[in-house]
Amino acid sequence: MYSKILSSAAVALAASQLVSAQTFTKCNPMEKKCPDDPALGTSISIDFTKGNNDFFEELDGTDLTYDNSLGAVYTIEKESNAPTVQSTKYIFFGKVDVTLRASVGQGVVTSFVLQSDDLDEIDWEWLGGDVTQVQTNYFGKGDTTTYDRGAYHNVNNPQDEFHTYTIDWTQEYVKWYIDGSLVRTLNYADAKEGTRFPQTPMQIKLGTWVAGGKDSPKGTVEWAGGYTDFSKGPFHAYYKSITIEDYANGVQGAKSYSWNEGSDGSYGSIKVITDEKEVTTSTSSSSDSKATVVSTLSDGSKTTLTTASITSAKGLTQATNGADVNTTITSQTASETIATTLQTGSRTTSTSSSSTSAPAGSGAFKQGFNFALLGASAFLGFLLL
Repeated sequence: MYSKILSSAAVALAASQLVSAQTFTKCNPMEKKCPDDPALGTSISIDFTKGNNDFFEELDGTDLTYDNSLGAVYTIEKESNAPTVQSTKYIFFGKVDVTLRASVGQGVVTSFVLQSDDLDEIDWEWLGGDVTQVQTNYFGKGDTTTYDRGAYHNVNNPQDEFHTYTIDWTQEYVKWYIDGSLVRTLNYADAKEGTRFPQTPMQIKLGTWVAGGKDSPKGTVEWAGGYTDFSKGPFHAYYKSITIEDYANGVQGAKSYSWNEGSDGSYGSIKVITDEKEVTTSTSSSSDSKATVVSTLSDGSKTTLTTASITSAKGLTQATNGADVNTTITSQTASETIATTLQTGSRTTSTSSSSTSAPAGSGAFKQGFNFALLGASAFLGFLLL
């Protein structure tokens, strides 16, 4: 979402409204304790040809209209216009499909963005004067020290034809698709060994803004293709529909996402809350190649298991649902993955499947361990009963 000089969404409205969370956040959880983020926790599809939907809120200065065949209409008439909406709920990894037609107009930018409270970001952007390409970009923790994260992708007539643009975002990768065809993949380790990989709960933002304004920095104007001629306006972008799936970091029934105080911005430092209860699973290792797994329940009780033979694997945080406590630990070797699910007052089950490599992780979840299989399922079940 950034130009060579600054964030391409860092444009002030008449009331100094900044569109981009890369340059503005109401509360950064890495700096202080912030309110929990409300979770979508499910999937939602919105057809903008049917009008406004309260899942999105209009930012200051935004006044959208709706067309029963084109969808939500974002209009640019002057340099200070930057119509933008943002979701009222967050996703914690997920998939978003947006069908849109970008705005024409040299220097006018259409954008579809995922942004988090600590300034992680995943973007699609269209320049009004570029009729053959679309740009993708990402940022982690508001780091703008380099501008080598962007990429360009061919697309036919993005200002005259509707296309569906997709972001598929997991713990291991970000994938961008155009009309179902993969155009780019970002792997966790490729983003400064994961330290700049987007991995915290995000809002969805849809909007247009002017990069070619007379008051825009020179580098931004050059990136946008030149100054905007408003005598050729007004300029319109059309958002027809959106489908959002919240992966909720693998947890069912997510209600909110709670950041640990003093969070390092890793996904492992964020709890998934369901029905006002949560479970945090952490791991630690020692020089004698043993791993200790501690599951802390919301009532303060703990279950601890020490296992041997640490290899590359990943522990996953799960949350409670109603009166049950579900803790999932995934252990991965070169040939198999063993997922052991424990449920209080119920049963213990164990399954395995083939795999060749362990996925990347961050924070506490980057620590690997390989469970000794014999008796592990029964032993863990006994501890939680």
